[in-house]
Amino acid sequence: MGEMNFTKWIIHTKSLKGILIPAVILFAVNGTAAAGGLFGPPQPVSKEAGGLHTGIGYGYQEGQYRNDTDHTIRQNQVYSELGYGANNWGIYGRIGVSDLKILDAFRSTQASTTTSKNDLKDDWKFFGTLGGQRFFPFNRTFGIGAFLQGSYYFQDFTEDISGTHNSARFTTELKVKNLWEVNFGIGFQATVPNDIRLYVGPYLYCSQARISPSVNIPGLPFSAGEITIHNKTNIGGFSGIDVPLAKGFHLVVEGQYSERFSVGTAVTYSY
Repeated sequence: MGEMNFTKWIIHTKSLKGILIPAVILFAVNGTAAAGGLFGPPQPVSKEAGGLHTGIGYGYQEGQYRNDTDHTIRQNQVYSELGYGANNWGIYGRIGVSDLKILDAFRSTQASTTTSKNDLKDDWKFFGTLGGQRFFPFNRTFGIGAFLQGSYYFQDFTEDISGTHNSARFTTELKVKNLWEVNFGIGFQATVPNDIRLYVGPYLYCSQARISPSVNIPGLPFSAGEITIHNKTNIGGFSGIDVPLAKGFHLVVEGQYSERFSVGTAVTYSY
């Protein structure tokens, strides 16, 4: 009887694998957001005896930032990763490109000011990420880990607009500079049959940027010199699945939530 139940559980798990992977990927494609690079499973992807790993990833990120008012920022990010790990610890670095969109960055609050567009949008600026993680297994199935990850954008995002103020035409440039983000989290992991890893946990994060217009135009949201914006919420949650593919390859799909949903996916290879 016990063997029969165990066999049913194995069959159920394999079926679950076939359902979970497409479902999570579908969520990633249709979700309303994603993060600045995945956190990944608590257990490093590098081999237990030690070694390098490489990877490529994509994320769609949407967050709420605040100064005097709230601003929604959206980003698409593509990056490559190089890391090293051994005996349940790991470090990694990423280099990638990202676009940036701030909704209603130019929407006027005064009838006397009109603009040619409402949103700031700029494409493909370079960013870098450094991170580290440590995993503590309870047994062969369960464990807990912690990670620290930080990202910085090496280039400014800019957008030019034109418009009128009291019937006089104007042009101005809005610049987003010194954008950075730091994340710290704790993840709980369960390893199910076929070495699939399921993980979930909370995280803390802080993000900040400086925004400045080239000309101050009354009625525009950013019109009072240089302004510092920061993330509206400092705590969130994440969950994901790590699926072994061909030998050495892994597929990771992860969702994050803090005010808005965030999703991303990556493929890694361990040497």
